[in-house]
Amino acid sequence: MSDPTIELDRRRFLGTAAGIGAGLGVGALAHGKTAENAAQPEFGAVPPPPMVTLGNTGIRTTRLAQGTGVAGGNRQSNQTRLGFEKFVGLIQHAYNRGVRFFDLADLYGTHLYFREALRTIPRDEVTILSKLWWRYDGPEANTSAAFREQVTKSALERFCHELSTDRVDIVLLHCLMDAKWPEQMKPYRAALEDAKSRGQVKAMGVSCHDFGALKTAAQTDWVEVILARTNPEGVKMDASPAEVEAVLADAHAAGKTIIGMKIIGEGQLADDRDRCIAYAQQHEWLDAMTIGFEKPEQIDDILRLLAKHPAVNA
Repeated sequence: MSDPTIELDRRRFLGTAAGIGAGLGVGALAHGKTAENAAQPEFGAVPPPPMVTLGNTGIRTTRLAQGTGVAGGNRQSNQTRLGFEKFVGLIQHAYNRGVRFFDLADLYGTHLYFREALRTIPRDEVTILSKLWWRYDGPEANTSAAFREQVTKSALERFCHELSTDRVDIVLLHCLMDAKWPEQMKPYRAALEDAKSRGQVKAMGVSCHDFGALKTAAQTDWVEVILARTNPEGVKMDASPAEVEAVLADAHAAGKTIIGMKIIGEGQLADDRDRCIAYAQQHEWLDAMTIGFEKPEQIDDILRLLAKHPAVNA
């Protein structure tokens, strides 16, 4: 049964979006634009993020990703709690500012919201990252490896259905916290390998919330992408900034894509965000970063800071 609150929010968004779209079209044409180029983004004083290639994956996208999991859990987050109209509008704002990378997760419940955004955003222009919350599968002792592999395949099919797409560009095993995770995650790894062989997934990897798990990821050939916590103060990180930097530098040198998260300490370092962005931009091992914006002006602010502090590996 569908959630009536979500459906109501969705209907309100569609009605509002139609009105907004009509107004923008008339305004653009009144300024001498053709119908074809009226939909092209105008950046004004807000520069678009630079385009980058994510390590050896071959994926070309923006250095900045729109995160969607602030205070995320139980298939909701601060972004989903905005409701369809505001959250989808936020995604559209990011896209209009040039952002082409979107960081989702099953745990956040953000797939259906992004599906709504894809009604007006061309699928081929964006990179979608999502994450498998394998803990939903129950205690490991109560399920077989074959079951876990099959349920993962089913989850990936569901991801595509929820997003109305035939592929998810990057899929990560979500929130690894055990240094011995490669053996524990063997069924999930097998399912992702199968999905990649069929083109359902382009690149696979892990997000880590433990220093031991992070060090293992850096040394594991299977891992193509690492989502890791990094900022100058060590806020919500797995170890000190210097320790994490060393591991990520080695992982990057081994050909892995490094995507930074908690760049401004999940908001705790918001007053020091200029330094946080400068810190992130100085590392050659950082391919991209994801930040969980909740307001359009936050996106604009970070884009200006990215332009102020160009990446050393740009």
